[in-house]
Formats: sequence, C-alpha cells, structure tokens
Amino acid sequence: MRYSQRNHKGEYEHLTVSKDQALLEFLIENLKGQSKNKIKATLQGRGIKVQGKVVTQFDYPLKAGMRVSVSKTKKNDTFKNRFVKIVYEDQYLVVIEKNIGILSMALGRRSLNVKTILNDYFKKSHQKCTAHVVHRLDRDTSGLMIYAKDMETEKILEYNWHQIVYDRRYVAVLSGEIPQDEGTIKNWILESNPYVSESSPTDNGGKYAISHFHTLKRTTRHSLVEFRLETGRKNQIRIHASDLGYPVCGDPKYGNGDDPIHRLCLHAYVLCFYHPRTKEKMEFDTMIPVAFRRLFK
Repeated sequence: MRYSQRNHKGEYEHLTVSKDQALLEFLIENLKGQSKNKIKATLQGRGIKVQGKVVTQFDYPLKAGMRVSVSKTKKNDTFKNRFVKIVYEDQYLVVIEKNIGILSMALGRRSLNVKTILNDYFKKSHQKCTAHVVHRLDRDTSGLMIYAKDMETEKILEYNWHQIVYDRRYVAVLSGEIPQDEGTIKNWILESNPYVSESSPTDNGGKYAISHFHTLKRTTRHSLVEFRLETGRKNQIRIHASDLGYPVCGDPKYGNGDDPIHRLCLHAYVLCFYHPRTKEKMEFDTMIPVAFRRLFK
C-alpha cells in the first residue's frame, strides 16, 4: 500500500530509469522544457515518486530499471499545517520539519503536538497507522524529526538509535562573538528537576554528554554555530552553549536575556540515518532559518 497523498489517475508522467544516477540529474535530463527551479519546486512540493513512494531528496540515488512518477501539477500534497511540514514519507516512517511553538508529543489533554497532527493526517488519508515518537525536540526548537508508523519500526529506531542515525546537526545563534572556530564540549548532565539540568566536568551522577561545534559566522554581537551531537541528552546544546559562555539566544532557561528575534534560536537542520527497514541511506537537510541569517548580513 502507498502511504503518500494520492492524485487522481492520469495526473502523473511515468519515466523509467536507464542508468544509475542522482534523482535531480535524471529529472533535468528527462523533463525537457522544465527549468531546474521548477523541477526543484516539484520535488519540494512532494510531487515526485520513486517506485511508488514520495521522495524529496535531490541526490536520491536511482538505479537502472526504477520507475519515476512526476506529478503534472507543481504540488502533490494536500497536507497543510503551519506547524508541521512533511519532508519524506513511506510505509514505515515519516520525516517532518517542525515549527516552533508545538510539542513533539502530547503533554496534557489539550496540548498542541506533532503526534496528534500526524495521526489526524493518517486518518484523513486512509492510512491504518499511528505516529510513534522516537526522539523529541523542545517546543521552541524547530527542525527535522522522524516518526515511525508502526511499533516494529519504532522499536528498531529506539533500540538502535546511535547505530542508525549517523549525522545529526543543529544550527544555533549564540549570544556574543565566540572566539573558537571549532571545538568539543564533554561533561556530565544531571536532570536535577523536571525543568532545569546541571552540568559538571566530573561525574555528578548524570549522563555523559558530547557536543562538537563549528562556528559558521560571527558579528560582534552574535555567532552562528553548528552543533553535531555525539550523544542526545535533554537540553544538551542549550546547556553546552551556556557552558561555553555564549548561550543560545532566546533561551529562557540557560540564556542571558539576549533575544534578538523573539524565539529560541535553535534549529535541527541535518538528519542522516540508515532506514530501519530497508537499510538505505536517508539524508535530509533544511535551510538555516531566514531570521537567523538576517542577523549576519
């Protein structure tokens, strides 16, 4: 069964792959009369299927004999939500980009959360599945997340997370001009209460946490920094940025009051993993938020 949104019969152009190559390269070669920007818009609009499943990756690897279906309209997605964007979907999982202001899962009966929104979408698109949470982002952190569609996929992801996810990066706006170009923060993080955690260079009974960082841009007031997680502790980047002396802007817990764009300046923008069922390499990235980039013009 296909779990992507469906168009009426006849609204696709079907192409057969004759040689191994990347998806975007194949589309540019075979969709005569269409500009590169239009083809990219169709990809981003979830209007391309490979072997019956929606694909949005420009560099998705094609093999000879595969079938590529191209929507005759720019968009092939009736799912619209201001808090959630579906980036990729197949029968086992869905990758989404979460906006700020929404929880990953329910916290109380009336809380706005991604899981409920996805379950509503699955129901409306006649899919017999449920969204299963396998990792979380804070309410005010935006970016990429995976949700499993069945218990088996959830368990594979949950129990093998560090073997399956091989690249997970965030971008943050930090308060102040950080002098280091790159570095690594290692310490123990103890969740002392449900709201605030404490870090220590020696074992404080908490969990060992490792973050690697790379400075992308600087001004005298702010720094744009990429963080790559080696471990995934609660509030890890926010704590480690504060430990560096350059906290994440807009952070009410670990920040210094610097709030230039009136939001937590943390975005999960790279997520790469081996598909838990097919073992394929799955690589996703999103744009650094425009509001972040404006601070460094």
